[in-house]
Parts: sequence; structure tokens; C-alpha cells
Amino acid sequence: MDRRLFLTALSAAGAWPSLSRARNSTPPSFDPAERSIAELAAAMQSGQTTAVALVQAYTARILRFDRGDNGLHAVLALNSDALRAAAALDAERRAGQVRGPLHGIPLLFKDNIETADPMPTTAGSLALARSTHTTDAPLVARLRAAGAIVLGKANLSEWANFRSNHSCSGWSGVGGQTGNAYDRRRNPSGSSAGSGSAAGASFCAVAIGSETDGSILSPAANNGVVGLKPTLGLISGRGVVPLSPRQDTAGPMGRSVADVALIAAVMAEQPLGYGPQGADLATFRLAGVRIGVMPLDAWAHTETAQLRRGALDALRSQGAVLVELANPKGFSEMGGPEWEALQYEFKDAINTYLAGLNPALVPSRTLTDLIAFNRRHADLELPVFGQDIFETSDAKGPLTDTAYLELRRLLDRLADTEGLAALFKQGPVDVLFATGGGPASLIDPVWGDRGAGGGGAPIASAAAIAGYPSLTVPGGMIHGLPVGLTFVAPRHQDGFLLQVGAAIERLLPARVAPHLV
Repeated sequence: MDRRLFLTALSAAGAWPSLSRARNSTPPSFDPAERSIAELAAAMQSGQTTAVALVQAYTARILRFDRGDNGLHAVLALNSDALRAAAALDAERRAGQVRGPLHGIPLLFKDNIETADPMPTTAGSLALARSTHTTDAPLVARLRAAGAIVLGKANLSEWANFRSNHSCSGWSGVGGQTGNAYDRRRNPSGSSAGSGSAAGASFCAVAIGSETDGSILSPAANNGVVGLKPTLGLISGRGVVPLSPRQDTAGPMGRSVADVALIAAVMAEQPLGYGPQGADLATFRLAGVRIGVMPLDAWAHTETAQLRRGALDALRSQGAVLVELANPKGFSEMGGPEWEALQYEFKDAINTYLAGLNPALVPSRTLTDLIAFNRRHADLELPVFGQDIFETSDAKGPLTDTAYLELRRLLDRLADTEGLAALFKQGPVDVLFATGGGPASLIDPVWGDRGAGGGGAPIASAAAIAGYPSLTVPGGMIHGLPVGLTFVAPRHQDGFLLQVGAAIERLLPARVAPHLV
């Protein structure tokens, strides 16, 4: 069956939102593109615009630049309740009841995050195409209570890019292929591909993604935006389709550090852990901050070295103390054990998640069932790449297996005690720096992702495994494509990491808006 016919049938059955109402809306005069959350809030406060007008403006922008053969295909679904929610928030504002800086701010959510709206949470898979929910994931509930509007769902690499070793980042059975915000032919990176592309293209104020290893930082870097992968556990993982609860975390992706910090503070279950008392993002200075400088990776683009030198010169000019460090030996040994451990964890986590869904809406109850579903719908789910990771994961044993427990101990040692923890003690240093992902390679459905412009620095992967916070900020452009800079801080110092990122952003105003056609 054709994918469009499949989704049309679901829409007719009430399981998929229709975009007809949005298509008939008239684009308003206020243009939110490239505006910060503070600017949007000020415009609403002054009466220049409203929450309803913002929803209409972002919707019009999505329909213009995201749909059709030349569109980015970053947005899976628009929330048919968004205008109603916006109208209610406008009424609150008129009555003098403003919930805070997010009052009336439209956000997009990666489609592995559950929301209590008439949209399913699919993880990009047609097996979950009818999986609607009556409650928000806690992170969504916190944002909604603060006045944010759920504008819609963003496309993703199906099952958080954990179905095949030959996948194309940004492809899903539900949404097809997402393009890079700067060139739709290029890889948006994944798995939060739609969130990164949508944020880069100003389809929302901020997009929410999730990461197991690289899935926030890499698409953020490739699409020219800021991305925060928080300390593990800072943001609740309930209501998010899992890959590995040991490493999974949601996080914000936006066009400025201030926007990302504001969203992170609302999503977080505890304070972000800012640095010196009294220093906010705007007043924090780098003088005296000890920065561990990691070596340039061998796979980096030749022009990345120039961007790196410029960033280091800027840091040095502000009084930062730069300490040259080498990658620990264990960084080159993490990949294999991590991959094995993730397969054990995915099987256990996805079986538990599926068992908790409504069987009338989601007949697939186990990973084995998902594999069978994909085979039955191979023309829709397996036209580009297969499901070899699903199959090898399904063959794994329980999390009590001795082999799995040994992998856990090995990863703790390689990524943490002999990895990041050792680096922070060496010097010592306050934060680690490296060049990250980008520029984006071409989408290649024959070979799939081939690594170039991919997941970023080894410190970012170690941070994902060990649960440390990591951040990417735009570092410049190479041949019209963005390149990110990566920073990692000790656990529970997310706020300090954002302060460092904001200082870099002031020094290197490197974001260049994409030219959409």
C-alpha cells in the first residue's frame, strides 16, 4: 500500500490528524522566523501578535516549506488542538494571567514523545500509527503548564535510528525522508532529524528531541542550531518511546542558548546547576574558566581546523585557560561494547513499552511482533533499508545475563572513570571542548549513513554513555553548511555548561539562517 493511502485511511478512521483546517488559514502578517522566545513573548505582551497568530504563522511556514516534493518533511503532524489551546492562552493574557516566559510559545516535539493531543506517538513506525495517548509525558506536561503550545510532532529516524546498520538518518515509515534545513539533499542527521531541521528552519520557537548517543547533538550541529543533551535523569523519561533507559534523555534544540536554557529549566525535574552565584547567561564571563581542548578528529573536514582555531582564539581572548588534552585510550574502545549493551537494553525496554500500550490500537506487543509487522508491510517499512538491528536485538538475553552485566562494568570504566572523570581531573579542567558534527554529507539510500559529518566528538559519545551533560553551539559554516562546537561538563552542571555556551555564542555569532525555497 502507498504510504499516503495508509495515512489517509488512518485519518478517515480518526487516528491521524487532518491538515485541512491548517491549510485554509490565512498567513498572518507577523513573521516569527528567527525570533527568540523573548522576542515572541514581548510581541505578544505589546499586542503586536497573539498566540493564535503565532500558531497560524508557524503553520503557514510549515505548509510552505515543509510539504511537497521540495519540502524538508521535518514535521510529521500538526496538532489540530493547537489553535484552541492558543486561544485559551490569549484569553488568559487578556485577563492578566501570564504563566511565564513560555506563555503562548509554540513548540514541536519529536514523535517518540507522548502528548495528550489527537496525534499518535509513532517513533516513525507504521506499527504505532494509531498509538494515541490520553496523558502527556511529564516533560510535555511541565511545558504545557508553563504556557507552551504543542504545535505538532517532528519526524525522526525510525525507532531512534535503531533498526538497521544501513539506515538513512531522518527516514521513517510514517514520515519518509527529512532533509537538512540548509540543503534538503543533505543528511539532517539523527535520530532527532525532524527536530533539528524544524528548529533550523524556524518551524517553531524550539523543538524537543531525544538522545541515546548523538541524537540531539549531531542533528543540532548539522542544522545550525543549539542542542543540549542534559545530565541523565535531569528530565523525566516517562512517556518517551525507549531505546536504552540507561542512556536515553530528552533535550531542547533551538536557535540560541538562551532559548534552549529556558526550555531546559522548565523541563528539568531539578535546578540546572549554574556556575558562579549571581551570574546569569548574559553576565557570565569566561575569565579563569579552565577548558580542556580535545584534539581534532581525523575524520573532520579539512576546513574544520580553521574554525577550531578561531574558536580557541576567541576563548583565549576572554581569559579562558586552555589545557590541551589527549583522548583516553578507552574512547576508541567504547563503540563495540556500547552497541552490544544497547541491543540488550532495547529489547527489554521496547518489550516493556509495547506491553503497556492499548492492544486495540497497537497489536504489536513485542519486538518479535514488530519484526513480523515490518515483514508484512515491507513495501512501506523496508523499501530503503532492513531491520538487522531489530533481529540481532531480539536474539539477546535478559538484562541479568552475565555478558550484559560485564558490558555495563566495561562501559562505566571506559567512558567514565578512565574517560571523562579522568579528563576533568587532569589539569584539572572545568569543561571539555571539541569540534562536533558537520558539515552534512549527502543523503545516500544505497550505503546509508557513512559517518561523515556525523555524531561529533568522542567526548560527546562518552557523555552519552556516562550520563554527563553535553552541548553543541554553531561554530561556523563550511561551503554553506553548519558546523558545531561541542562542550561537555561534569554531571549536574548543565547550567554552567549553558553559561559557557552563551559566552561562546556572544564571541562567535556563527548561526546563519538557511535560505528556504
